[in-house]
Amino acid sequence: MNSLLPARLRKPPVGFRHPGTGIYDVPIDSQIENRTSSYSGLELLEAQPDEPTGKTPVLFVHGAGHGAWCWQHWLTAAADAGHPAYAVSLSGHGGSGGSLFKSSLGTYADEVIRTAASLSRQPVIVGHSLGGLVVQRVIARYPAHAAVLVAPIPARPGVLTLAAIARQHPGDALRILAGGSLPMREDYMFEELEPDAASGYASQCGPESPWAQFQVLLHLPSPPPRGEAPVLVLGSPDDSLISIMDVRDTARRYDAELIEFPGIGHDLMLDRRWTEPAEAMLGWIDSIDSFDETA
Repeated sequence: MNSLLPARLRKPPVGFRHPGTGIYDVPIDSQIENRTSSYSGLELLEAQPDEPTGKTPVLFVHGAGHGAWCWQHWLTAAADAGHPAYAVSLSGHGGSGGSLFKSSLGTYADEVIRTAASLSRQPVIVGHSLGGLVVQRVIARYPAHAAVLVAPIPARPGVLTLAAIARQHPGDALRILAGGSLPMREDYMFEELEPDAASGYASQCGPESPWAQFQVLLHLPSPPPRGEAPVLVLGSPDDSLISIMDVRDTARRYDAELIEFPGIGHDLMLDRRWTEPAEAMLGWIDSIDSFDETA
């Protein structure tokens, strides 16, 4: 099968710049515009196709401790495939203001819904990890075109995630239970990425809302998607944070197609072979759009 991505995006990340000061020491592609959404007041990264294509927009939602910056590869990949692409930084993350101590999963879901509603049409909403759990809440309330859950916190309480953390770094599990923030360590996030790049990305991560972390452990499953939006689930059996059993359970709950990527770490959108899940996602979006056109 021919790659959906142009040659410049099929290469591993290069040119990584060691972090100094400021949130964007990880290089952001010149194709990406950084702005504040006038509708939600949150940081919004945007990448547009060279020419209007009429394709469905894609909205990316980051996970715990990350920001919109983590989607830079997939933003440009989506735009080069013809999709208007956006990534939002939730309150207290990336370049967005707001207090983590006042934020919850409900806060994050409201912010994603406001951002989605500001776009020209209903987007495909893509959520990673904690953002995947947020997207599960979003699609229960908002009629998205479709949803993609990337290594998502499961629909059921995240006990296995806490256990995975405890096995690797017991102190981190205790920190979460005591109301502290999970440190986003390189060994949690990556399997194959070059050490310098992994260290740089990890250094861009920040704290997470204690309340949202507690909710991960105790939450109830969200209702079914409003408007029966189709769902795709992407995961890895080598994910150090989210058990593949939980990923498969989430896919079954949504009657979703599941695609697994052995050898890639939890941050599928940043690890060395990020192009593989990006291509799978874009191919799936094209397939549902083609079905809609013929239905």
